[in-house]
Amino acid sequence: MAERYSSFERGGRRWLWQRITAAFLVIVLAFHFFLLHFVNHADEVTFAMSSARMEQLSYYSLMVLFLVTATFHGVNGVYNALVNQGLTGTKLQVVKGVLVLASLVLIVQGIRTANAWAGFPTF
Repeated sequence: MAERYSSFERGGRRWLWQRITAAFLVIVLAFHFFLLHFVNHADEVTFAMSSARMEQLSYYSLMVLFLVTATFHGVNGVYNALVNQGLTGTKLQVVKGVLVLASLVLIVQGIRTANAWAGFPTF
């Protein structure tokens, strides 16, 4: 059975962004795990190093960008999987609303956590 891309067309803009976010996440995670496993093996030192880097705006920005990218990629993937399974109508609108609300909560909590680690004021 061929996949239905009823929520976005294959080759369209959302389809492209889904692939771009996947590539970005894989590259950042691969870099993170490379540093974690081959550069420093001690958990305490790794945490101290990442805490010191959190104070740098570039590292903080990368974490927030990663959080937003991962949230978009995951929520968009779940939504498209449900559409491809045939979910329509009111149920689809409710699920869409729940996914948007959950992603907003995740992003706000993630930014609050990143602010706390970086020593920035939390809201």
